[in-house]
Amino acid sequence: MRVLITGAAGFLGSHLCDRLLKEGHQVVGLDNFITGKRENLAHLATNEDFKFIRHDVSNYIFVPGELDAVLHFASPASPNPNSAVGYPNLPIQTMKAGALGTHNTLGVALAHNARYLLASTSEIYGDPLEHPQTESYWGNVDPIGERSVYDEAKRFAESLTMAYHRFHDVNTAIVRIFNTYGPRIHFDDGRVVPNFITQAIRGEPLTVYGDGEQTRSFCYVDDLIEGIYRLLMSEEHFPVNIGNPAETTMNEFAAVVNKLVGNQAGVKHQEWERKPGDPQRRQPDITRARELLGFEPKVSLEDGLRHTVEFLKTQIELA
Repeated sequence: MRVLITGAAGFLGSHLCDRLLKEGHQVVGLDNFITGKRENLAHLATNEDFKFIRHDVSNYIFVPGELDAVLHFASPASPNPNSAVGYPNLPIQTMKAGALGTHNTLGVALAHNARYLLASTSEIYGDPLEHPQTESYWGNVDPIGERSVYDEAKRFAESLTMAYHRFHDVNTAIVRIFNTYGPRIHFDDGRVVPNFITQAIRGEPLTVYGDGEQTRSFCYVDDLIEGIYRLLMSEEHFPVNIGNPAETTMNEFAAVVNKLVGNQAGVKHQEWERKPGDPQRRQPDITRARELLGFEPKVSLEDGLRHTVEFLKTQIELA
């Protein structure tokens, strides 16, 4: 196939480029580098099957030649207001990527009669009242809260994707991505995985907010990409959760990170007033992914973190 990937220089987009090229496909990568990094694609510079276009997805998209698939992964994703790549600092760009970017990429898929895959998110469930979260859950989202620029952009993107499927018969798919980590993640992303690892590498106590009993479910990037690839190659049109259902408290996660890095500084608990919309628990129900795609995460938390630690060590040294 010849495949267009938006957000190609991002954490997930660049891994998708690698996987599709490895499978023998041709890839056209598109990115404007607002949050993507050139170095994520530097190793593909001499690959004849890879072409890069610098472009903003919120503007009209033209790709010469045939396309068999379009994967829309362009969007800021970090909720951290202290991070330069966080969507609180890029609110308009985030909503445009989810709204205009989805509209433009669906137009490309329609014009080329291509398979279309939208990168959605577990954040469409908001602060869930259902646990674990199934695809049939409609969510608990504040439409005007601080997180709404991302949450509602993705919810709109899903609605528009299904409209194109139902009205224009576009061959669409939607992946709802849960917390993912691994090499190429921003060390200053602001989320818990790079935060904890960075503090541990520097020999600092890990900052655990509140009592540390809030949970996340961490999926290693190779497992996520495997699930996405299987979904792309399937005939499924409705949303599918992809993630790792192993639920971990922040206290447990901090202990694993300190053990792997050999950090003796332990943790420090900091008072924390949970912001509206910030989920207390996050865990995917991946029953549909198992049944439809034969998907099962294989990389253990410790093994995935080892690879991530080695990557972030180099990033911290370069910073």
